[in-house]
Amino acid sequence: MTAVAEKIMETALELPPVDRAELIERLFVSFDPSPNSKTDEAWATEIESRIDAFDAGKIKASPADEVFLQKSIPLFIQ
Repeated sequence: MTAVAEKIMETALELPPVDRAELIERLFVSFDPSPNSKTDEAWATEIESRIDAFDAGKIKASPADEVFLQKSIPLFIQ
């Protein structure tokens, strides 16, 4: 990784989780600029709805390891 990319990474890791998620999404989309607009719009609406519900205290987050255990999916991240 170049020094510039390393500095960007350091700065990005200091961002709040929501901002980091948006940054990830924008970088990911940059690899394939031909979006499936209907699907992307539907997912964006759903994600925003879930974030709003979480922020309003209507839903709560669960740790990934608990979710994977409930669904019998092995968690490969240590």
